[in-house]
Amino acid sequence: MINAFPRISTRRCESMKKRIAIFHDYFGVIGGGERLVLTLARGLDADVISTDVKRECIEKIGFEDVDIVDIGENFPIPALKQIHATFRFMFCDFSDDYDFFILSGNWAHYATIHHHPNLYYCHTPVRAFYDAREELIDSQKGVIKKAIARLWTFGHSKLDKHSIKDIDKIVANSKTVQERIEKFYNRSSEVVYTAVPTSKYHFDAVGDFWLSVNRLYPHKRIETQLEIFRRLPDEKLKIVGWYGKGDAAEKYVKKLKPPPNVEFLGEVDEKELIKLYAACKGHITTAKDEDLGLTPIEAMASGKAVLASNEGGYRETIIDGKTGWLLPATTDAFVKKIRECDTEMLESMREDCMRRARDFDERIFIERIKSIMNTYDL
Repeated sequence: MINAFPRISTRRCESMKKRIAIFHDYFGVIGGGERLVLTLARGLDADVISTDVKRECIEKIGFEDVDIVDIGENFPIPALKQIHATFRFMFCDFSDDYDFFILSGNWAHYATIHHHPNLYYCHTPVRAFYDAREELIDSQKGVIKKAIARLWTFGHSKLDKHSIKDIDKIVANSKTVQERIEKFYNRSSEVVYTAVPTSKYHFDAVGDFWLSVNRLYPHKRIETQLEIFRRLPDEKLKIVGWYGKGDAAEKYVKKLKPPPNVEFLGEVDEKELIKLYAACKGHITTAKDEDLGLTPIEAMASGKAVLASNEGGYRETIIDGKTGWLLPATTDAFVKKIRECDTEMLESMREDCMRRARDFDERIFIERIKSIMNTYDL
């Protein structure tokens, strides 16, 4: 065990010159959380400390200027990956190299044992440890796997709650997450909404295809999207999506059977994604109880209406009937609404969408974080 989780120390590291560090779980797959961390690092002139760093993925989305310290790769097998990441952060020590520490993700907050003052930007408490625990256990096949899942979630959740005690201040990315923090951690938090560089996005036209952008994980309900468009053969859906190799998502993706009018584009670079938003008909997102959700904001910044499941953080960003629609997470509800959407209706929502997106601009986010940092006695 000692060899598997070596202590990583960078004391007296001469190459480290910046005084703010942001710890984040992994950079093997780029999603909304990773984009946010990179945006914050650029805005604060901070370094990022992480695991499983795939620099080509970071360069692909235009953040090659951000300095990233890779503290190693994790075991690729769930839940060993999460356990490995936990110990990597727990045993690393950058306390002499920086003046302030920001923590992001589910496992990076274990670094608080050595790093103060700190601020935890919480995307959500680990759902598998709390409100989604029984769902995770039930999804395992066989008595042995169920027992392992039950043991892991029970033990790791105890460690999770213990680590939270070392956090100086918690910032939630939405009111939805703020409620979970209060419920599961019994801690108060301040809400600072997740940010999008809204000025990068633009409107070209109400096109001939719908767009879905998400990690390809079961809780995103990709199979629901496929069924929606199976029943709408005259409509098109393009799905930008990625998943972690070797985890449960890979098996999930292999089981998906898209109809002919659905195209999987895989991971695309930032320029291509901006073009897709600009040219699409509208945005579809069906995630279960999403923490907040960056993609609806990106779509609205592009002047596009959003059709979203009426759950979680989507209720905090989408103005129902004005910048899109909040719908029951059923095939019938989405099919009915898509059939009602004509070009004139969608184009009429353009200005309201772009105006709403500006409420979540990255400049507001960075200034709010700076303001909170200024409350510390550094």
